[in-house]
Amino acid sequence: MSVGLEYVTDPGCSWSWASEPTLRRLLVEFDAQVRITYVMGGLARDYGDPGRDGPWRALFDHWLDVADQTGAPIDPRLWTENPIRSTYPAAMAAKAAAELSTDGGARYLRALREGLMCRRRKLDTVDALTEEAARAGIDAGAFRSALGSSAIVEAFGEDVERARALVAEVPAGERDGAVVDAGGGRERVTFPTALFEGAGERRIVAGHRPYEEYHAAALVCGATEADAGRAPTVAEALRRFGRMTTGEVAAVCDLPGPRAPAELWRMAAEWRVRPERVLTGWLWEAA
Repeated sequence: MSVGLEYVTDPGCSWSWASEPTLRRLLVEFDAQVRITYVMGGLARDYGDPGRDGPWRALFDHWLDVADQTGAPIDPRLWTENPIRSTYPAAMAAKAAAELSTDGGARYLRALREGLMCRRRKLDTVDALTEEAARAGIDAGAFRSALGSSAIVEAFGEDVERARALVAEVPAGERDGAVVDAGGGRERVTFPTALFEGAGERRIVAGHRPYEEYHAAALVCGATEADAGRAPTVAEALRRFGRMTTGEVAAVCDLPGPRAPAELWRMAAEWRVRPERVLTGWLWEAA
């Protein structure tokens, strides 16, 4: 049975980046049964002028804290070297990519996350976002046109409102950490938040949560495991997803503890995978 999943996020959200292992494992275990719609909730409208005092040190420390808690590869020097002024341009770019892609913009959103979190790319201008789109296989001219359209602005505005409306889905006893201040006296769900819907059921999972909560919500909403008991090999996972973090390989391939890095370095020694160093971890892709 097909299960709908509204995934509320933002390209510049470090907790969403740290949750990618959970999302990718979900896609493997339930395959095409889970249909993801990305909702760009709008993390930060304006961080301020990089030439003035801003929240850069706090953001630097926050990203390091997320990396420390989750093991995600993150390079927070974006905030000390060339900080972005807002996450809104990247969020609108993700909406434009969704309109122009057959995968709902998933590949482009991933590129934005890697660019911001791992490569310190200043992805808050039309030129930089268009360049990233071209790398992701999206026609640059069509992308630039879509990004500048009123339709994308409206679509993004609807997503921001959706992130606020979903507050009503959070049970009263679970609001702590799941609902945050959105400014102007409004609230929104935290990022990431996943709303599963199917078989007449709705389940919400708010924040960076264990995979088991996603799995349970999918089952309640009618999904069945695609290939129970068989995890893909590292080579199979890399063929499907392309570049992966160590944590993603561990989650998707069921290689807990030291097993994932041990297998990846063994494959690297055989020239089968290429490692890419990020300040707090590694990215891997097939050689």
